[in-house]
Amino acid sequence: MMQAPVTNGVLALQTVRNSIMASTVLATTAISLATAVSAFVRDSSSSSSFSPFVYGNTSATAYSVKYLSISFCLFTAFLLLVQSIRYYSHAGFLLTHAATAAELEVEPAYVAWGLNRGTLFWSMGLRAFYLSSTLFLWIFGPIPMLASSVAICAALYFLDSTSAFTRKYHQSIIVKHSSLITPHSDASPVAV
Repeated sequence: MMQAPVTNGVLALQTVRNSIMASTVLATTAISLATAVSAFVRDSSSSSSFSPFVYGNTSATAYSVKYLSISFCLFTAFLLLVQSIRYYSHAGFLLTHAATAAELEVEPAYVAWGLNRGTLFWSMGLRAFYLSSTLFLWIFGPIPMLASSVAICAALYFLDSTSAFTRKYHQSIIVKHSSLITPHSDASPVAV
């Protein structure tokens, strides 16, 4: 994008805008769910008819701890996603600046740093959502929480790791892409 801002600028800005919109939706969802959970804290009640083996501790204090941990996790997700929005917006301004003011150099590494920070906060915000879903199942007892924890660990392992096939595929794409990019030449044109 930084090498040809006129041709690739719109695509880059649309991608950043879509990331901002996704972060906004998730941040709004997080704060809404945290508000709903805090409303349930007042209405939590315990019933002695539930089996402690299946539902775990069903006292009012235990429910309060469960609801507050879910609220804390959702508020953390909200704050991380807001930081993601912040960095994506900053990167969007830098991309716009690079496309409109060619004489004022914006380092591509600095734009990449902003995008990478936004993506890091996006990833941590999503992980806070994943954790809050496990904590939500904790309300129904330790068994659903354990099952959810195992499922989320398996899903995150699948999403965060690569196989030899995908590493080889990505390396071939990088090599192919780097051969298409010609290095910038400072040589002056020859007058004929």
